[in-house]
Parts: sequence; structure tokens; C-alpha cells
Amino acid sequence: MAVKLRLKRMGKKRQPIYKVVAADVRSPRDGRFIEAIGLYNPKTNPATVEIHEERALYWLSVGAQPTDTVKNLLSREGILLKNDLIKQGLSEEVVAAKMDEWYKARAEKIAKSVKSETEKKVVAEDKAEEPREEVKEEETAVEEAKEVTEEIKEEATDAASESPEEEKASE
Repeated sequence: MAVKLRLKRMGKKRQPIYKVVAADVRSPRDGRFIEAIGLYNPKTNPATVEIHEERALYWLSVGAQPTDTVKNLLSREGILLKNDLIKQGLSEEVVAAKMDEWYKARAEKIAKSVKSETEKKVVAEDKAEEPREEVKEEETAVEEAKEVTEEIKEEATDAASESPEEEKASE
């Protein structure tokens, strides 16, 4: 029996939540599965990934093949790295030390990305508050056009008001 680690879609319409499951290759996507080993919610920011590490390592050790998406999730959580280190025959202490280094590097990477996102938001807010020169020029052109139309309207009303008086004087 060939086993795959894959996603099983759950949740409401347009609100997907996925279970990470170990399932027979022949069963349909949302059909029967052997064991649920985790949960993936792509709608949260950042996406929520909860995978039972021990069970994922077990299924990988017995030959279960992850789909591309599940492989990316396992990689992001460090489970594939740990599986590779275990396959290399390293001791538990060495594996734990390398995983600690990986977790620290991951935390730094996340901190950098959060910092850059906040800087981007600040820059975007500054740009939103301070209109560009082109916009300022367009605004002044619009104001001048309004003034010219008001002057034309005033002249037209003055001309309209003068013409009946002139007609009365000429009669």
C-alpha cells in the first residue's frame, strides 16, 4: 500500500482549512485517510501550520511521500531537515544542536521580515499623507479651471441682467 502525506480540504465555502493527513494513494482528496497528523489554515496572516512532528517523522520513515504543498509545509516547520539529519545517522544531541541553530536562524529571518513589512507600511503611509507633485499640479489646475468657470458664469449673468434693461431703454 502506497501512502501519501497530503491535504484534506475542510471548512466552509471560501474559508478553507486543511488537515494534513496520511492517506492511501487510491483514496480521493477528501475521502478516507489513515491518520490526521496536522492542520493548515492559509487564511490567517501568517498562515497557521500545526503538525505533530513525531507522527510526521514516523510516516516519512516508513516511506510516505509528501505532496508538493505538504513538503513545503514540512520544510517550513523544519521536519524535513530533522528527518534528513536522522537519516544521516547523527546522534540525538547533534540533531538537537543543528535544529536549535535552524530555529534561531528562522527566528531571525522572521524578525527581519516583520521589520521590513513595518518599514514598508510606514513608507506607504508617508507617501499617502504627502501627495506627489503631479497631484499638486493637477489640483491647482482644477482650482484654476473652477475659478475661470465661475468668472464666465458671472459675466453671463451680468450680460443677461443688462440686456433686459437695455431693451426697456430702447423701447
